[in-house]
Amino acid sequence: QVQLVESGGGLVQAGGSLRLSCAASGRTFSRYAMGWFRQALGKERAFVAAISGYDLTTYYADSVKGRFTISRDNAKNTVYLQMNSLKPEDTAVYYCAQSSRSSTRLSTGDYDFWGQGTQVTVSS
Repeated sequence: QVQLVESGGGLVQAGGSLRLSCAASGRTFSRYAMGWFRQALGKERAFVAAISGYDLTTYYADSVKGRFTISRDNAKNTVYLQMNSLKPEDTAVYYCAQSSRSSTRLSTGDYDFWGQGTQVTVSS
């Protein structure tokens, strides 16, 4: 049974930083692509960033490119999302997800397992 547990969300002022973590368990972590998605109130869940399972290829949504960095520590079974220069429009519940494939995936439908989400609120 795969479990994903996010942490690190909170309230921050515009321009500030947060680092989200997602601890995974249940199967060989290093094999699988990991992604971060977010869902703002009243909106659909949207892709933020992804990292592949083996060669650590990364991909970002245009809205976060240059501000957010996804990384993973396969020894700790953990994926991170470093968020800098936060904006009020980054306010959302952030979810981590695990695919059953190794290459980076951009669609919610490509992910099989999801965490419970962590709230990020950016005040202006």
